[in-house]
Amino acid sequence: MFEIIPFGRRSYFSDPFRALENMERSFFRGNLQEFRTDVSEDDTSYQISAELPGFKKEEINLDVEGDCLTISAQHSEENEESDEKKNYIKRERFYGSYSRSFDITGVDVDAIKAEYADGILKIDLPKVIPVAPASRKLEIQ
Repeated sequence: MFEIIPFGRRSYFSDPFRALENMERSFFRGNLQEFRTDVSEDDTSYQISAELPGFKKEEINLDVEGDCLTISAQHSEENEESDEKKNYIKRERFYGSYSRSFDITGVDVDAIKAEYADGILKIDLPKVIPVAPASRKLEIQ
């Protein structure tokens, strides 16, 4: 919103704080991205679908700690092309680490199921079934 300045009123003097902010945005935009998730609910469970294309099933971790489910994925890849003298013609490295956490209050943690296929992680989170107190007749003394 503060970027909208009338065309004739632009200042050509450098703002070091804005330059630093823009540098930070451009740096983190390429390195720290969140994966996209869809969360849905029906009468008996919640469902999470997370887009994690390019990851192998072994690179994805699901951790439950208390009432928090954390989905994390880590991927590293190296491509190296060199000539017979080991002079690099091209050498590329990629490293990516992603993590998201979700509140799972009211979920039966022991019944959580997950599957990963075609770059989509699907997690089924069954709701805790409330146990109604058993009714019984009390004797009057």
